[in-house]
Amino acid sequence: MKEKNEFWLRPAFHNNSPKWKYFKKKTTTKLTKSLTIFFFLLVVSLLFFAGWFDHAKYTNHFYKKLATPTIKPQILEFPLDCNAWNQTNKCPINYPTSHKPLNPNNSTCPEYFRWIHEDLKPWKETGITREMLEKGKRNAHFRLIILDGKTYVEKYNTKKFIQTRHLYTMYGIVQLLRWYPGKLPNLEIMFDTDDRPVVRSKDYRKPNSGPPPLFRYCSDWHSLDIVFPDWSFWGWAETNIRPWRSVIKEIKEGNKRTKWKDRVPFAYWKGNPHVTPIRKDLIKCNITDKQNFNTLLYIQDWNDQSKKGFKESDLANQCTHRYKIYVEGWAWSVSEKYILACDSPTLYIKPRYHDFFMRGMIPQKHYWPIRENNKCGSLNFAVQWGNNHTHKAEEIGKAGSDFIHEDMKMEYVFDYIFHLLNEYAKLQKFEPKVPLEAVEICSESLACTSQGIWRKFMEEGLEKSPSYTNPCTLPPPYEPQEIKSFVEQKIKATQQVEAWENEFWSNQNNKQLL
Repeated sequence: MKEKNEFWLRPAFHNNSPKWKYFKKKTTTKLTKSLTIFFFLLVVSLLFFAGWFDHAKYTNHFYKKLATPTIKPQILEFPLDCNAWNQTNKCPINYPTSHKPLNPNNSTCPEYFRWIHEDLKPWKETGITREMLEKGKRNAHFRLIILDGKTYVEKYNTKKFIQTRHLYTMYGIVQLLRWYPGKLPNLEIMFDTDDRPVVRSKDYRKPNSGPPPLFRYCSDWHSLDIVFPDWSFWGWAETNIRPWRSVIKEIKEGNKRTKWKDRVPFAYWKGNPHVTPIRKDLIKCNITDKQNFNTLLYIQDWNDQSKKGFKESDLANQCTHRYKIYVEGWAWSVSEKYILACDSPTLYIKPRYHDFFMRGMIPQKHYWPIRENNKCGSLNFAVQWGNNHTHKAEEIGKAGSDFIHEDMKMEYVFDYIFHLLNEYAKLQKFEPKVPLEAVEICSESLACTSQGIWRKFMEEGLEKSPSYTNPCTLPPPYEPQEIKSFVEQKIKATQQVEAWENEFWSNQNNKQLL
């Protein structure tokens, strides 16, 4: 009966609708007797239920069986409340403390999330004790505590902070608690915002040696540092790089300006070559009057760019060449994700370090591997190969870019941190506590006390509302054979490229001899 009432309440049958007036006029003119009306309606009803009469045609409504109305959640925004902070110097208490999304999330997290299990594997058997945690203090810039949904930080001044990395890292974790309020467990972590890993695995090979669980932005295969998304996902004010949600959108628009085949058919790199020998060596591959390695390499002077308002360092305007070069800096480089996002094949010079997502990318599928010990020749071959295999080269560039734009969208960055901290908390063998020197932090305590572009980027990276979904589902750990096969796949793909390169240069040398 309810469905019937709703059916006749549709707009097509309202007394004031044009359809109703038309229907009424016709039936009044032609059917003057009630008996005729009765038989007419009876026949129409029979035809309708027999499927010969298209009711939707006359009502402009398409009947859908078992149609479920879409529930749009009410958008409740909680902007920065700097007035409250300035008056009390206390974090506001009006933000939600629980997370009950209306829309479920049945998706599985991207494959690279499985490395969370590998990064925490050193503590799988023993768990994490307070003694282990405190070992990390000598290398940490700060201790971060999450307790009953609130965040506290104890800073250590024994190490010099690099720019505002630590502030934006703290800010990112605070945003995670805004994104998934009430979902994070109680925990304590030590965080080092320097570049290179320091927890060497060879120092902790003895049973019960207890390596310190130290978080940082990158690691290598000889270290046990726990990899965490870097600060620039919430902005890098010192270089005018906006938060990830904004900058990835700008790069996506920039990709549309020039089709890949219309881009400059050279390999492009722009950066600071003075931070490490490998970059100084790369500059030697630049095009000159006497040599041509199919590369265009530019030196980035950040001090000069700052004076010019960063007009020549806009990431969205740097997707204009067919090939982009990635080379590490003092350790891994923040530039990696921006380079990979350009729809151009990334010529990836063999790295030593890895961040949290790179281990999920595969040579020849997402990027093109470049030898570290013969950069110029390897880059030259890569460009020539790509220009002679344009379909495959374009495909590699698109796959790498799609990985960044889809599997690395901000929602997944939050999910990665969420699962990493949750899995870490499961290993704790102690009760987290707030040290006497620690202070509570929140969006207001960090953003409202900042000035200029630092505050602007924090405001831009603010999560004003909780997520409408739960986190994606963390995939299971790798089985030993799985991880072995995956690593072997990457090695074989790299070796195949090197074999092609060797063959190419061998043929070139033979032609010269002839």
